[in-house]
Amino acid sequence: MTHQPDFDPDLPDAPVEVRVPIQAIRGRGAATAMPHRFTRDVREVVDDGWGSLGLGDGASGCRDLDGDDDGAPAPATTVHLETARSAICANDSPDIFFELSVNPYRGCEHGCVYCYARPTHSYLNFSPGLDFETQIVAKQNIAEVLRHELAQPRYVPRLLNIGSATDCYQPVERELKLTRGLIEVMRDARHPFSLITKSSGVERDLDLLAPLAAQQLTAVYVTITTLDPVLARRMEPRAAAPHRRLRTLRTLADAGIPVGVSVAPQIPFITEDMEQVLEAARDAGAQSAFYTVLRLPWELDAVFREWLEVHYPQRAARVMARVQDLHRIDPSQRSAGKSYDSDFATRMKGSGLWADLLRQRFAGACKRLGLNRARVELDLSQFRPGLARGQGSLF
Repeated sequence: MTHQPDFDPDLPDAPVEVRVPIQAIRGRGAATAMPHRFTRDVREVVDDGWGSLGLGDGASGCRDLDGDDDGAPAPATTVHLETARSAICANDSPDIFFELSVNPYRGCEHGCVYCYARPTHSYLNFSPGLDFETQIVAKQNIAEVLRHELAQPRYVPRLLNIGSATDCYQPVERELKLTRGLIEVMRDARHPFSLITKSSGVERDLDLLAPLAAQQLTAVYVTITTLDPVLARRMEPRAAAPHRRLRTLRTLADAGIPVGVSVAPQIPFITEDMEQVLEAARDAGAQSAFYTVLRLPWELDAVFREWLEVHYPQRAARVMARVQDLHRIDPSQRSAGKSYDSDFATRMKGSGLWADLLRQRFAGACKRLGLNRARVELDLSQFRPGLARGQGSLF
């Protein structure tokens, strides 16, 4: 819709710029391609009175969740092929259960508005907003690089996760099969690994995962943030629907694969059905569960605030105040716009009264449902670097 310009009564012939209301974009989590922290020039969309709204590059909202179209196409996804120089990333964060990770993609078409990996797109000169979910970088040689790194004499096997930063089963995986290539390398080297995803695409690789699970070499975790399909569509627009993820849990469990559920992130006054998610996941075969609270590093703070203003403007201030409570942000820090504390000791679960209530709710639900009674142990002793190099084995 084009807005008529307002006029200053003292200058009747001079139009006053009117800021264009941000709208949701069908199938996308972010509403704009907001600038990243290294951007020198910042542009803002305004109504100039010429009826040209929505004819730009997709930075402004062009479709809302009800399907209304103002004449501009929704931004398409572009996949950039990259030749990776390394595959394994070491993790020294004491609050993460795995020590190594491999991510075949940068950016994620699922478009989860709360994704803590969004700010990493800034290093590619892309926006953490729309670019993160429309400009996908695929590491086309990632399997070959991983095979080379596992075969190095100095390599020591440790707990390794695939898909920790961006979803390894996002839509482009159907065509490129980079994640499947990584699993094949891990299988050949007998290296244990875990996967985490929101996609039913993991079912495609049951032929690889089931035999590995029988040898204590893999486990899969499925993130289910909420059972509310409307909320999920707004918050995680291109991920599998909640009921489909539950079916994936059941499919994996029936195949003998240890499965767990992540009910992360917990967002005050937005995700309010933690106990129901845990119960549904347990009924679908989940044996374990974990959660984190919403984290808002760098530009993610602005992305999430914008999402709140688009979808939940009446409760936006209340949500942000509670998020700041979870991270013990004092009044002076709040006035400076800070919403998050990256301290390793508290960033994942928060601290204070509201964090304690979340912790009690989670612990009580897991105890009642029988979750987390036994730890899934993957067997590091089976690793054979010679197999990664393609050598045979007498054992």
